[in-house]
Amino acid sequence: MPSRSLMHPWTTYQGLPESIIAAACARSGQRVLHVDSKNYYGGNWASFSFSGLLSWIKENQQKTDISDECEDWRKLILENEEVISLSKKDKTIQHVEDFCFGDQDSAENVEEAGALLKLPAFGASDADRVAQESKKECTPVENTLAEVESQEPEKATDTEPASTVEGNDPEITSENESSHNTALGEFTPETGSAPSESSAQGPKKITYAQIVREGRRFNIDLVSKLLYSRGLLIDLLIKSNVSRYAEFKNATRILAFREGKVEQVPCSRADVFNSRQLTMVEKRMLMKFLTFCLDYEQHPEEYQDYENSTFAQFLRTRKLTPSLQHFILHSIAMVSETDCSTLEGLQATRKFLQCLGRYGNTPFLFPLYGQGEIPQCFCRLCAVFGGIYCLRHSVQCLVVDKESGRCKAIVDHFGQRISANYFIVEDSYLSESTCTNVCYRQISRAVLITDQSVLNTDAEQQVSILTVPPEDVGKPAVCVIELCSSTMTCMKETYLVHLTCPSTKTARQDLEPVVQKLFNLNEEKETEDEELEKPRVLWAVYFNMKDSSGVEKKSYDDLPSNVYVCSGPDSALGNDCAVKQAETIFHEMFPTEEFCPPPPNPEDIIYDEDEIAPEESGFSNSPETKPESSTEESSSGDSTAVKKEDNEE
Repeated sequence: MPSRSLMHPWTTYQGLPESIIAAACARSGQRVLHVDSKNYYGGNWASFSFSGLLSWIKENQQKTDISDECEDWRKLILENEEVISLSKKDKTIQHVEDFCFGDQDSAENVEEAGALLKLPAFGASDADRVAQESKKECTPVENTLAEVESQEPEKATDTEPASTVEGNDPEITSENESSHNTALGEFTPETGSAPSESSAQGPKKITYAQIVREGRRFNIDLVSKLLYSRGLLIDLLIKSNVSRYAEFKNATRILAFREGKVEQVPCSRADVFNSRQLTMVEKRMLMKFLTFCLDYEQHPEEYQDYENSTFAQFLRTRKLTPSLQHFILHSIAMVSETDCSTLEGLQATRKFLQCLGRYGNTPFLFPLYGQGEIPQCFCRLCAVFGGIYCLRHSVQCLVVDKESGRCKAIVDHFGQRISANYFIVEDSYLSESTCTNVCYRQISRAVLITDQSVLNTDAEQQVSILTVPPEDVGKPAVCVIELCSSTMTCMKETYLVHLTCPSTKTARQDLEPVVQKLFNLNEEKETEDEELEKPRVLWAVYFNMKDSSGVEKKSYDDLPSNVYVCSGPDSALGNDCAVKQAETIFHEMFPTEEFCPPPPNPEDIIYDEDEIAPEESGFSNSPETKPESSTEESSSGDSTAVKKEDNEE
């Protein structure tokens, strides 16, 4: 007989919303089973090493069918039950095209440095993931020390990460802020400006063989996002104390593309007055407008006549110069020139300004080792509170009771029937018959490995965000995020560049014109001087990703009331959509429970006599004694992080 167990919530696919829900449920005392048919964490929110990404590309270009391992699973369905079949093919990724702008033949016999031997049950991406997980079992301080020791002495400061985002607001803990600047995520450009021997001799030519050999230095995200320093995700990381599982680096600069050139945008008050791009008159005009945006709701007479106009039209009425209008529209508000209303533009500008100064001179943070770390952090919290995780574990169907109309169980690919009270499913797992009336959007994505930054400065280690406005009216702007090696996402002397926009065509058709503007794609040595000044693309991949955000549950056909659907990544820069969706679903299931409450302090935990009995008997290897020792180790190891518990109200 197949095994049967009762789980309170059951969830499939380990994207960000599902991981947050699983963590919240486990934290509130629910039993959670989290399964995924893929062999890696994160789904479309995942990060890969270079070899892992090549395996992912091959998998999505081939699109092989998954056969049933257990063909007689329908025998488990009773007469008063019916099934909702789930999709066995992931159709969220399309039009995958990768290009190498170097000699691929030179990398044929090159092995990845430090790669694990491939086991029979593991694929390439599994070996990378196991190695990555074992590396991250260290505390953040141990990770930092291990990385610094592996660097050259003159570049050690370049790779020093900003420490974990902690629970205390830096405005409140000013003493900690002054003594632990790096603990609050501030990474000043000066720390990356130390000259190195390689920069003095000119940039070295990076070959494809080097990229393959150093493939484990790469952590390449499928989805490109940043964290607003006062956004919902940062607030949730701090509240739930999940921030202790990750480290972050401050985005160091905001860039603009205007008149064929890339230039830096002044954001903070200090940046504005130190800027050489703006005249004194422009500085006053910009500061006056930004001050107005911070409390625009207190001055409705300033904008109420333009509520039905676009934000771009409103800016023209404010007596701003064309360059200031461009900076505000595309680099501060980061909104569409044709589709954004005045109120939406003012709200976006205020959000940008409110996030300034919390952890640095820009509003954004980026997680070290990539965006794929965030879902894993919440998965770890879920596991700490008893959640069960199963990779490479596909599900055949949902079992629905005909009389009540509620889902009561699932049947997996082993023929096991698992019962639960609630079911959370990612949109891509639903069959075409269930999604007949759903209208999806698409996201165009590109990932480039380049040999230098789009805007070279004295500081080599820069995390930059650039918005490239569209040439044609009605087309979307392209968001470009450039990551340096100190983010732990690429090897030394390379940059990892992510391009994202809502799709109008295939990803390559949407994004290649922008790539040609910013980068040199020519392999030949004989190129024009203008092309030589541009960063050279070493490798690139384009793909389209399905955007299922914003789809209401009623759009799906015949879904039971206790089945909840999570969407995949959206095209927005932040993560607010995923956090809102996770909180909404959690409160629908458990209206009286708190969403991701802070974990208890170890000193406040009261152990029963049965729990402390093994400790008294002298057995040091019992499970009950491990949490206490690990807590002591972590508290002594995390000496650079701001202590949250001592300052909590």
